[in-house]
Amino acid sequence: MADPGREAWITGIGIVSCLGEGPQAHWQKLMAAQPSADTSMFAPFIVHPLAPINFDMQIPKKGDQRQMEAWQRIGTYAAGLALDSAGLKGKTEILSRTDMIVAAGGGERDVAVDSAILSTIPHAANPAVFLNERLMSDLRPTLFLAQLSNLMAGNISIVHGVTGSSRTFMGEESSGVDAVRIALSRIIAGQSDIALVGGAYNAERPDVLMLNDFGSFCLKDRYLPVWEREGKGGFALGSLGAFLVLEGRDHAQARGAKPLARLTAVLSDRSSRRPGDVTASLARLWDKLKDKVKAGGAAVLSGASGANPATAEERAFLSTRDGLAVRAAGSYVGHGIEPQFPMNVALATVALQHGSLFPPCDSSGMERPMSGDLTQVLVTSVGHWRGEGLALVERAG
Repeated sequence: MADPGREAWITGIGIVSCLGEGPQAHWQKLMAAQPSADTSMFAPFIVHPLAPINFDMQIPKKGDQRQMEAWQRIGTYAAGLALDSAGLKGKTEILSRTDMIVAAGGGERDVAVDSAILSTIPHAANPAVFLNERLMSDLRPTLFLAQLSNLMAGNISIVHGVTGSSRTFMGEESSGVDAVRIALSRIIAGQSDIALVGGAYNAERPDVLMLNDFGSFCLKDRYLPVWEREGKGGFALGSLGAFLVLEGRDHAQARGAKPLARLTAVLSDRSSRRPGDVTASLARLWDKLKDKVKAGGAAVLSGASGANPATAEERAFLSTRDGLAVRAAGSYVGHGIEPQFPMNVALATVALQHGSLFPPCDSSGMERPMSGDLTQVLVTSVGHWRGEGLALVERAG
């Protein structure tokens, strides 16, 4: 049973994205209020590519790096940053009972092999036999294994020694919401003292751009901030990794760890997405938290993707929250799908550490300046296709 007196602290964050590595690099770019994205790498698609990273700093063995796909390297690196931030690196006793929850997609394909097969199979005498032979000969056994979603958690265990319980969730944006929600619930219930939670996404892949374009979800031709993407809108995928260390207050105090922020609540929902459903879903979630929100010191960090009608409905809901300044993180880091929610909780934590909200970056009028001390951040998540979520992150102490 949950103990209402138990608190969950965020004691470590590890973040990498197009803005750079770590809280300070992200804060500097957010304060500059000048979003940027790549329009030529995968033209006509808009992508936020990962900033240059020396993976050796968190994954020292080249053999470990080689057997990971890019999304796994990004996640394992971000997890290492989070453990460093929380002061857990090398502390075997604590790491052996640190629970891990990872939000992950379906892994990456070998585009060269796929292209070769698709180009040749129309001319094969027996397409089924040809396909089987090529898959047997062209795919390395380790390549196939590297596609499995739970291997990110496995690599984090191998590289960083996190050997408590392990769970991997799939399910696009909702997997990130539920990863954080369940980690929080376990800590509040006394089932866990400390957890590493997060995920990673590699957006620099022709296959995912193609697949998302089949659903008309991709932003193309010209970059625009999230709230300025009218009509069909669309998301600009972003390569990013985000991990949080969540810890019971008593456990953190016992080892002398200081809180970066307090995670008070995480709620999730899954509407059927008929017209108006997103607005209604957010209203239901808001009603469960509104009594905790303090006027004057709260703001909203939105996980809106830019894809409509979901983003338009979230905007309609947020427009009725008088007095709450709103920022869309996706304008800066792009949309990372599974790890987007952990990233936005981390960015909320960074803002609370500075006691202020970064400036508006769009010209739609949705984002307004905020004066005064920032003490609470509501983090939204509205999946581009399914799933809604809301979290309350607060200054601790």
